Amino acid sequence: MLKRGQPPSAVPPSKARQVVRLTGSKHLKSLATPYNRAHHRFAVFVACATFVLIIAGALVTSNDAGLSIPDWPTSFGSFSVPPLRGGIKFEWSHRAIAGSIVLLTISIAAWTWFADRRRWMKWLGIAALATVITQAILGGLTVLLFQPPWVSSAHAAVAQTFFCIAVAIAMFTGRRWVEEVPQIEFDNRRPSLITLTWLSIFVLYVQLILGAMFRHHGMSWWPHVANAAIVTFVLTWTAIRALSRFSKIEAVRRPAIILALLLVVQLCLGFAAFLTRIAWGRDAVQPEFPMVISTVSHVAVGALLLATAVILAIQVWRHIPVSFEEHATSRSRKPAAA
Repeated sequence: MLKRGQPPSAVPPSKARQVVRLTGSKHLKSLATPYNRAHHRFAVFVACATFVLIIAGALVTSNDAGLSIPDWPTSFGSFSVPPLRGGIKFEWSHRAIAGSIVLLTISIAAWTWFADRRRWMKWLGIAALATVITQAILGGLTVLLFQPPWVSSAHAAVAQTFFCIAVAIAMFTGRRWVEEVPQIEFDNRRPSLITLTWLSIFVLYVQLILGAMFRHHGMSWWPHVANAAIVTFVLTWTAIRALSRFSKIEAVRRPAIILALLLVVQLCLGFAAFLTRIAWGRDAVQPEFPMVISTVSHVAVGALLLATAVILAIQVWRHIPVSFEEHATSRSRKPAAA
């Protein structure tokens, strides 16, 4: 097992295999495939392009441009570029970027299937493709059904899910993930850090859905604001636990710091969006620029916050497998005691 502070490069191959066995089959493993720089860079590009798509979608919603093109998948009955005026430029640009993302996802899924030796990575690529197809169908239903709040909110939630998958693929194909030996540490506190990271993801998803429902006129603003207090508490607890107990593990420390910083930025942007959209812009005839920029920024940082929480959960799962080890030990001892 790795000693505290011992660099991965100092561990001999036999010890590296021992560490991988100690983590158990439930933990994601490295050393199963060689690092492919081109594959990794393309995965990073897909993740970045997906983030641009989320911003484009937020621009459509914030400018009330969702039905500026009334048909789908065509635009005014044609696949040609329509006159890009008013809300049409936001909606058509969103569709064009979304179509490009579908092609990129097909490419990264096929590349991963044929080039990556890890079976779970192959299926993660397929999951990304299935998610982006679902996202496209929900986007079409949003137009064809005249933006029912539940469909539009599902469209937003699946978009963030796909972004998290794309970010995960980029991380799993990186040199650090493929070549490093996991630095194993044990967590004997309850709730465990892995539990807190999963709880963070859950409350962020709830916040995402509540925010989407509000933006698409499916509910009032106050559930989203009220849940923000719960999100703040859970994410702060998670970040403090990670930094106070496992700061020597860089793979855990870095996303924990980013999580805390993004949380502060997101709270500020949420307050700005509340002022511009609810307090000051409630009676606005059309969305004003401060309202649009604060809302779009709030959605974009929210996507980064969720993706960071997912990265932290994965890294904790990889480096801190205490909950599985302790439960297995306790179960094995109970029959002997009886």
